[in-house]
Amino acid sequence: MGAGAEALHGPGGAAGILIDIVKVTALIVQAAAEEIAPRFGKLAAEDVREKGPNDLVTVADLAMERRLTAALSDLLPGSTVVGEEAVSDDAQIQDRLNDEAPVWLIDPVDGTTNFTEGRPMIAVIVALVRRGRTVAGWIHDPLAGGTATVEEGAGAWSGSARLRVALPAELAAMTGALNFKYFPVDLRERLKARRERVNAVRPLFCAGQEYLRLARGEIHFAEFWRIKPWDHAAGVLLHREAGGHAARINGEPYRPTDRDGGLLLAPDAASWRTLHDALLGE
Repeated sequence: MGAGAEALHGPGGAAGILIDIVKVTALIVQAAAEEIAPRFGKLAAEDVREKGPNDLVTVADLAMERRLTAALSDLLPGSTVVGEEAVSDDAQIQDRLNDEAPVWLIDPVDGTTNFTEGRPMIAVIVALVRRGRTVAGWIHDPLAGGTATVEEGAGAWSGSARLRVALPAELAAMTGALNFKYFPVDLRERLKARRERVNAVRPLFCAGQEYLRLARGEIHFAEFWRIKPWDHAAGVLLHREAGGHAARINGEPYRPTDRDGGLLLAPDAASWRTLHDALLGE
């Protein structure tokens, strides 16, 4: 469903959720234009604080999340919101993903460290989850412009252009981002020792931007250890609807309610197995 998309129906064709894909996109684009873009490269020291070790939050993150929380809640009465910054203040908010009510997942500025250091690799990520399944997602680039949108069963789109993952390739020819950050020591050392088996490229340190690269077919694979839902729910659905295959490191399907276990994304199931065996297998 491309630029002309109008509605999202709930899983199984149920009309319990009816969302205008274009309207949500417009809300995200306008909020980012007013809360994020004007602050890029202009943050003062007092605009940034550390909410945890090596974990930053800025005034843009907070303003963007407040704005989207109000707008998306109004757009879908009865829905709830799980925002990254709200969860950092109250971890129990994440438990809303287990409820019956539809849940908006919000990452207001994905790649906050990049943002604070003036690197443009950032994104706004929004997903709509119902009964533990992602049914729609949006990944917006607030600086370069453009929004990738996805609806379960209706394809992955950038405007009117349908997105497709890269075609499968031989292992040595597969290009992808090897991000060692957060991996347990044994797996991290295994990845480092085997990186020459693939055509590794520099990670962007922004999950949203990695998913855009994957869905546009610019890279074949990516892997992550931390799988916080606001980082990955929209992206995994985008990647799947663009033709890709994703699973946790142990081979189990990814769900937005998962909180650990890593994630590997590839062009198809056979490529996933090849990459897993070559990079992470015993």
